[in-house]
Amino acid sequence: MDPEILAIVEQVMPAVAIIVAVSVGGWVLTTWLRIKNGYPLETSWGTPLHPSNSRENGERIKLLTSENAQLRAELGSIKDRLETVERIVTDQPHRLAREIDALAIDKGGNA
Repeated sequence: MDPEILAIVEQVMPAVAIIVAVSVGGWVLTTWLRIKNGYPLETSWGTPLHPSNSRENGERIKLLTSENAQLRAELGSIKDRLETVERIVTDQPHRLAREIDALAIDKGGNA
């Protein structure tokens, strides 16, 4: 082999090796992040390797949707309670005392 070509190859090979190593490392990191975060793995054409359209996943989605609705309802209830507590805390003391007395009298009269 020609010594000039051999010298050029010796100079270029480390750069090529670094580029290949960085590319493979990036691919491994990307694949790991996809797996860690629940994204499906894809082929080189972009189609998922294992599409997950099972009945079990559908049932899981339904359960999570109903749980989400329940939690939203509970959050609404808690917001209403917090509104009441804020009103009690910010009202003037004599007005609060009158309302408590009115409730006590009302309960005593109905009992």
